[in-house]
Amino acid sequence: MDSNRAQEIIDSLAMINVKYHGIPVYIQGINEDSETATVFPLDEMDHEQQVDLDGLFEEGP
Repeated sequence: MDSNRAQEIIDSLAMINVKYHGIPVYIQGINEDSETATVFPLDEMDHEQQVDLDGLFEEGP
């Protein structure tokens, strides 16, 4: 996922389904310099992680 789309998802009022290697996640923020995102799995909200933007995929409708 590119950083612009990740930022659009963060800014969106709607809940947009995103997965990181098949695991549903919530994107908290992005770091464009390192091309990473701060995410947490939806089933483990206290498990914040830094992940590569390349591993994030938006699910279709």
